[in-house]
Amino acid sequence: MNKSATSNFTRRRFLATAGLALAAPAILTSCSTVGGHRRSASERINIGVIGCGGMGNGNTNNFLKMSDCRVVAACDVDENHLSAMVKRVNAKYNNQDCKGYKDYRALLSRTDIDAVMIAVPDHWHGLIAVEAARQKKDIYGEKPLARTVAEQQAIVRAVQKNKRIWQTGSWQRSQSNFHKAAEIVRSGHIGRITHVEVGLPDGPNDPKNQVSRPGTTPPPELDFDMWLGPSRKVGYLQEQVHGNWRWNYNTGGGQLLDWIGHHCDIAHWGMDCDNSGPTEISGHGEFPPADGVWNTCFKYRIELKYPHNITMTIAGGHGDIRSGTKWIGTNGWVWVDRGAFQASNEEWRDYKVLPDRFRKVKLYKSTDHHRNFIECVRSRSQAITPAETAHHSSIPGHLGLISMMTGRTIRWDSQKEVILNDPGASELLGRPYRAPWILG
Repeated sequence: MNKSATSNFTRRRFLATAGLALAAPAILTSCSTVGGHRRSASERINIGVIGCGGMGNGNTNNFLKMSDCRVVAACDVDENHLSAMVKRVNAKYNNQDCKGYKDYRALLSRTDIDAVMIAVPDHWHGLIAVEAARQKKDIYGEKPLARTVAEQQAIVRAVQKNKRIWQTGSWQRSQSNFHKAAEIVRSGHIGRITHVEVGLPDGPNDPKNQVSRPGTTPPPELDFDMWLGPSRKVGYLQEQVHGNWRWNYNTGGGQLLDWIGHHCDIAHWGMDCDNSGPTEISGHGEFPPADGVWNTCFKYRIELKYPHNITMTIAGGHGDIRSGTKWIGTNGWVWVDRGAFQASNEEWRDYKVLPDRFRKVKLYKSTDHHRNFIECVRSRSQAITPAETAHHSSIPGHLGLISMMTGRTIRWDSQKEVILNDPGASELLGRPYRAPWILG
């Protein structure tokens, strides 16, 4: 296996691999209510689904279970994925009402669609989400919020300007163990937070995909040029598309960006950082060659400083940082992961929901992430993971990656959302788009 350290994976090579440009100005913080039409309890929500693969299937299944919403349209650039989705939806409703589209813009132009579910590769998040907001659709969007910080900022501005409801697929906030853990921390039961550990997956570390390979002919059912969209033009390789696009920086962000919207999102919830972030970020990672089929970092460690003398470690592939989120305070600690909870006070473990006598801070409560979205579309109240929250939850991952790429410590102004005194690093906050695509 050909490993190269951060110093060998230079900013120049990363720019050539992914293509990046300056980020936009800072965005506004979140608000509790969103404008728009308040729907009656009997009024059905029409949904269009954009992305009919992995997460798109799972999300759609949840909406199909609800009697007060109806999936009426689907979009995918893979004919096999699209036809399977349309067939499944129509079979559920026993009609032929769900229509298929290969271009998301045609679906979004339909005035009878109230909301959309977006589950596409990261490099498409910015374009589709901004257009969906402009077309006055409420949005259930997958994490991370976008491929770059600049795209995330554009999404948040578009959602705010068009007064849209947004729910991010950071579904852990709708699970009782994560909610309980964050409430314990926010209520001060571990004292002042001093350090936070965020454990994410490592890999993939596959030698056969860490070398360059010439492109092949795309399968006839896939519109590969449309699939690439705004990303750099490359030849088709099966190992870089469905299910594997996240392992190349041209279209994804590796395990770091794939998971940052889960466990760092929970970390921020307990830290009360949904509208703020770190001030200093230093990352170190191990990368395959930049021209490999897979070139994303497979082992990484990021050290961050936050206000109030809080530090954080985000790591993948390091045995001392276990999966999940751990808050360490002056009077105790809490660790939480999927299906798991531990704490310095064993009494907390026995509570499914934190008793009211302990809840000095009562956090937003949701027990069904997809249901929460539909209810908020109806009421115009903010969902449990709005765009602003997803934006701030992902920023530590984006900045950690930039630190690894440049080999430098990043200093971040979380209010202005700019990297301080480092023009080279600032270039990596965004990326140029392949013609004719424009983010606007």
